[in-house]
Amino acid sequence: MRPRRTAYRRAEIPREEPIVKPDRVAVPAYAFAQMEALVEELGAAYPGCKINTEGERYYLSEQRVIEYLDGFDAAIVSFESINERVLSALPDLKVVSKLGVGLDKIDPAAMKAHGVRLGWRAGVNKRSVAELALALMLMCLRHVVPLNIAMRAGERPLPTLGRELSACTVGLHGCGNIGKEVARLLGPFGCSVLACDIADYADFYAIHGIEAVEMDEMLARADVVSLHLTVTEKTRGLYGAAVLDRMKPGSVLINTARGALVDQDALKARLMSGRIGAAGLDVFAVEPPDDPELLNLPSLVATPHSGACTVDARLAMGRTPCGD
Repeated sequence: MRPRRTAYRRAEIPREEPIVKPDRVAVPAYAFAQMEALVEELGAAYPGCKINTEGERYYLSEQRVIEYLDGFDAAIVSFESINERVLSALPDLKVVSKLGVGLDKIDPAAMKAHGVRLGWRAGVNKRSVAELALALMLMCLRHVVPLNIAMRAGERPLPTLGRELSACTVGLHGCGNIGKEVARLLGPFGCSVLACDIADYADFYAIHGIEAVEMDEMLARADVVSLHLTVTEKTRGLYGAAVLDRMKPGSVLINTARGALVDQDALKARLMSGRIGAAGLDVFAVEPPDDPELLNLPSLVATPHSGACTVDARLAMGRTPCGD
């Protein structure tokens, strides 16, 4: 059984000296600047801070990250890579705060080696991501995208038969903070919920009427499979051709976690053939996504990594404390 997760975690990176309050703060994360309140609050606390108000995607290049953070003591990042190369080029950096919860772009070994502290709050955006996952399920099951495309094109198609979520079996692959929140939102629908996780959440499952199953059983039984996994050596590309072919024919795949979990070419082929009925993707292997053939499939509902893009979640993420 995994040890219980606390609401707030920091990487265990020892330092010989206590951390002093950083004077120079840089924010390459463009999502931070979308909230005027956060910009004002950070500017009041750190008058010399630099914030990405121009909306540039600095995360697309490690070199651009280095150039943006050069000479600063602290950084607030989102999709930017914080690894050995970046940290070696930034000797002044002492603290990195994560705007969000995914740490797949942050190398903890490199952070420890360079004595840089990490601040983040687990589950800070769980409701926002969970609500989007639920919305994608409903849109896929009711064929919202192809019907909307036809209506916008001037057509008046006959209503297409969809499925009620309440009549479906939903499989949650991963039942951490976000997976649990999805399960709570599914409660009023009365649908059957399966959960597949390496951790034992027996008490939560019992309270919410969830059935814990192995992966093969979940794939075979679920009408909707929703991914809530982190990217590791074992999960990277997990949903490739072999796994997708074990899913129930015509089922729906939802991914609001990380694009690297799914082989997009394999998924595209199965959406085109109808083997997978529909997919709702908020995340992609390459972001911004660069496969127009996939993005234009009528059976795909696509959003641009916007799971945490609510006012409520953005404010909570931006105000997360980042260190001692």
